[in-house]
Amino acid sequence: MTAPHPQAPVTVRVFSQRLSATRRGARLARRLAVHQLDDWGVPYGSGLSETAALIVAELAANAVLHGRVPGRDIALRLTHNPDTLRIEVADARGESLPQPPPSPALDEETGRGLLLVEALASRWGVDTEPGPGKRVWAEIDHIACSHTPGAPR
Repeated sequence: MTAPHPQAPVTVRVFSQRLSATRRGARLARRLAVHQLDDWGVPYGSGLSETAALIVAELAANAVLHGRVPGRDIALRLTHNPDTLRIEVADARGESLPQPPPSPALDEETGRGLLLVEALASRWGVDTEPGPGKRVWAEIDHIACSHTPGAPR
């Protein structure tokens, strides 16, 4: 009988923070995300860090703009494992579940956020929260993010 090969431990890192449902809270979500990723060994300016920053910014801005309930916070959660980074932003308003709109007219100033999330994330979706609220999530496979955004693939 052969001795089984020991498996390397899988490290899953989790970061969670409640933030005010304001534009300032949305900006802070982005800054906290890239700082936490850097602490986890994902350097500032790397493809994964930049992609995560863009996705967090869009999801947090949407939560503040469309999901704000006075007196209620938004929540940022990052889950990082060896293959995937999962970004979640929860808000207190659950009646309107976001979906990517059809392509906005060229002269419109809004309406591209979820199109951007859809383009950058490996997967994304929406889950309802217990009680009122929703959680919009996006996952980035590390292999899909080995480039810097804007650079040719």
